[in-house]
Amino acid sequence: MAVAFVTHAHCHLHRMGDHHPERPARLNAIVDELHARGLYDVLLHHEAPRASVEQLIRVHPLAYVEDLSKRSPAEGLAHIDPDTWMCPETFEAALRAAGANVLATDLVLTGAASRAFCNVRPPGHHAERATTMGFCFFNTIACVAERLRELPDIERVFILDWDVHHGNGTQDIFYADP
Repeated sequence: MAVAFVTHAHCHLHRMGDHHPERPARLNAIVDELHARGLYDVLLHHEAPRASVEQLIRVHPLAYVEDLSKRSPAEGLAHIDPDTWMCPETFEAALRAAGANVLATDLVLTGAASRAFCNVRPPGHHAERATTMGFCFFNTIACVAERLRELPDIERVFILDWDVHHGNGTQDIFYADP
């Protein structure tokens, strides 16, 4: 079975400099490596859809989603927290990053793909229930976990956050959840 490759071609531009850790070059490096290894053309490509408000409010309060939308600047940068900034394209990219992960989950669940990889920005595991953090706006994996919990055949969801530091947002959202 094929592997789904979900991406958003119009990722948000990062205007904080070429040396900032969260920048568009991260996505380009992945695509370049896939091409170099002859893997790009064997993947099933999907454009990331927007996450719906319903998908987002399973893990984030509606007021939080609406506030982020309102804080999205028409031009320039908006400072959201000490690490997290928005440019005009950021909110759309954050919606599509969350939507990509839900789509990838559905592709695997329906058998359309054996596995999936989402090449999207911004990341999500630092976004807490009602707080942006660490370049993250929506907790994409939390949206996936809640999508899985809707399904009658899914009894438990295990989240393995594989990164070089703590995924505090995911912990914040599910800490009290058995």
